[in-house]
Amino acid sequence: MIFPWHLGRDIRMLALDVDGVLTDGVIHLDAEGHEHKRFHVTDGLGIRLLLEAGLRVGLITARRSVAVAKRAEELSLSFAHMGVRGGKWQCLQGELLKGGIRPDQCACMGDDLIDLEMLCRVGLATAPMDARPEVKQRVHWVASLPGGRGAVRELAEGLLMAQGRWEDIVAGFIPGSHSNDHGQ
Repeated sequence: MIFPWHLGRDIRMLALDVDGVLTDGVIHLDAEGHEHKRFHVTDGLGIRLLLEAGLRVGLITARRSVAVAKRAEELSLSFAHMGVRGGKWQCLQGELLKGGIRPDQCACMGDDLIDLEMLCRVGLATAPMDARPEVKQRVHWVASLPGGRGAVRELAEGLLMAQGRWEDIVAGFIPGSHSNDHGQ
């Protein structure tokens, strides 16, 4: 699906679901009951690039997880809401108000029914390739990659291209160009 450049130009915030978006949706529990999740480093770099470009990036998830809290801290996310039970949209509204950002200036990526309320109210609603059909039918753009396997990176690049920032970012990684510390 072609990225909707016209919708990405004015995006100032990105809100992400976790399970099925930042991860592949699989939850591993060890013998002690500790939860383990896998995060893709390319998604992490995409998030860092958005943050460096001045966008607010955060996550809103219904589950609580030490692994997710650790990943949010590593990436220096603008916000991380876990254990959200009263609706993700209400939580996102608070972040929009806090940042002085209108809903049409926000992008979201979600993969399941619980994300629909949030997705249907923002300027750029997106989903990973393996999202539920009911979600993919209602978003502006569907990534060509699955959740936890680069879908967030694909979205990050689309946003940065739509805002005319991508070529400068790429140049920053080329030896002899302006260097930058892009931790992932």
